[in-house]
Amino acid sequence: MTGSIITEILLPLSLAFIMFGMGLSLTQFDFLRLWQTPMPIIGGFIGQIIVLPLLAFTLCLLMDLSPAMSIGLMILAACPGGTTSNVVSHLAKANLALSVSLTALSSIVCVFTAPFIIQFAVSYFSETHDIEVSLSCISLGLLVITLLPIMFGMIVRRYYRDWAVKVEVYFRRFALVFLLLMITGVVIQERDIISDAFNEVFIACMLLNLIAMMVGVITAKIFKLSHKDSLTLAIEIGLQNSTMAMLICISLLHMPSYAVVAGVYSLTMYLGAGLLVLYASYSNSNRNPVIQPTDSH
Repeated sequence: MTGSIITEILLPLSLAFIMFGMGLSLTQFDFLRLWQTPMPIIGGFIGQIIVLPLLAFTLCLLMDLSPAMSIGLMILAACPGGTTSNVVSHLAKANLALSVSLTALSSIVCVFTAPFIIQFAVSYFSETHDIEVSLSCISLGLLVITLLPIMFGMIVRRYYRDWAVKVEVYFRRFALVFLLLMITGVVIQERDIISDAFNEVFIACMLLNLIAMMVGVITAKIFKLSHKDSLTLAIEIGLQNSTMAMLICISLLHMPSYAVVAGVYSLTMYLGAGLLVLYASYSNSNRNPVIQPTDSH
């Protein structure tokens, strides 16, 4: 009974709470920006929604991952960028406004695209047929725990702006604490799977993270975007909402073993993000060298 209450009620409510916090940081101008600067949005959308799942599928085949790990990696790739990507964009001095817009857009679009990717992954990789994936149930679940809370948060932000700005930081902190608790829970519950398959899962997650970031940079070059926008696309495509992936595995599919990939990815993505922030700092220092004053005689 306790496990059922946690997986069926507490975990979805917690994610909805986090999505509400994301909504508190959004305004209508974030979506107006989609029309004002369409090329970065289109590039990020293609990389996030189309290229990333294809990349994950290719890694599953090339690395010959187990069915559970393959499905977990595909679920992760089907998820949008999370609030972590906004924090990393800020640290890397990327285009934060673009990052927020892409996170919001991908969070909305994934409600409609993720169920199809998940259904394909389960039907393709699963060795048993006792796992029923309902498109309507997954879509409805994502709608309730992601899209509706985001919209409600935006409404609150519009009418109670001062309060929203003040408390939004606490929602970010809760998201981090909740993610750490989720990782801990998955590691404890699935420690046998992790110990047996850690090497392949770690390598797969690391490759997905690093190659996805490269995809963001290449996409930006194809669309002839600025250096800031290039960094932003690398971050948005490379950092996934692992919390949502774990929630889908545990609460919607009732398969905690699938959540192992998201748990490991939650650690590897910070390694990739750290390298990107260091690169961004080095690149920015070279682009803006300190000019020493010269004496005039």
